[in-house]
Amino acid sequence: MSTMQAIVLREHGGPEVLHAETLPMPEPGPGEVRVKIRAVALNHLDVWVRKGGPAFHVEYPHRLGSDVAGIVDAVGAGVTASVGTKVVVQPGLSCGRCAACLGGHDNLCRYYKILGENTQGGYAEYIVGPQVNLAPFPERLDFPQAAACILTFLTAWQMVVHKGRVQPGDVVLVQGAGSGIGVAAIQIARLYGARVLATAGTAEKCARAVALGAEVAIDYGKQDFVAEAKRLTGKRGVDVVIEHVGGEVFAQSLRATRAGGRVVTCGATAGFHPAIDLRQIFFRQVEVLGSTMGSKADLLAVLEHVAAGRLQPVVDRVMPLAQAADAHRVLEAREAFGKVVLEP
Repeated sequence: MSTMQAIVLREHGGPEVLHAETLPMPEPGPGEVRVKIRAVALNHLDVWVRKGGPAFHVEYPHRLGSDVAGIVDAVGAGVTASVGTKVVVQPGLSCGRCAACLGGHDNLCRYYKILGENTQGGYAEYIVGPQVNLAPFPERLDFPQAAACILTFLTAWQMVVHKGRVQPGDVVLVQGAGSGIGVAAIQIARLYGARVLATAGTAEKCARAVALGAEVAIDYGKQDFVAEAKRLTGKRGVDVVIEHVGGEVFAQSLRATRAGGRVVTCGATAGFHPAIDLRQIFFRQVEVLGSTMGSKADLLAVLEHVAAGRLQPVVDRVMPLAQAADAHRVLEAREAFGKVVLEP
């Protein structure tokens, strides 16, 4: 039996629960392909799954990793993809038959899963999945860069374009500029003609956010971002907030938004239970919009912009897959600007 090396978890906990194992080589079935993984990028989702919670139903040994770039290695019956083709892998799995899937909203499918979350992911040498989940490789990029432009760019695209409905001239506040979502949202908002204000936790990250296209970057450790957002908009407030921090940052984001503006949220790394003054929502008619991932068509749109150079993935560092635990520590310590990527 052929085997492969993988990093797995057999219990939830800290980075120390991640360890190397030799697993059977997966074989593609009808309509499936096997991809030899050349790079897999980390997301905060990896950390949440590793820590565990009632939303995560994993089968041990579980492999994390949503963002896969690699080469088609083998194909099952009925597959038209060619062995040797460079690809990125769509991270969302859905039934493909329901009204949501057929309407182009596969991320609303009731059976929706994300690689590495409630199904096996890419912390390994190989992965098997449906041919429909293959997406074109942006040829100007290397494998780590390609892996870095998948989940967070897909998520930010839905947040900025579909939920935030950003238009030229809008003022968009992007929270956590150094995160994968922040890096992507700054660029997408600028692509759509917005003025971008960003927040970050260090002067270095603020400078890098400006280099990416933010007009102003606010050091939230030294400045009140609500007061700054009001000052920079003539006391009006911003049109859209792209938010993934949660906790008190979410509550403050409501105050930074203009009357009739929009707060789009996709995460809560700082806490799930913010203390919200509902008057900030109904009196000021602020829209609060939840967002998770994006459709397969959205990722194709993202990849077209990436291939043309209009959007640029940001890789903070590349580490060997064997150092996945250390990579998790980097992510949790907020030491990275952009993506941390693993290479098998």
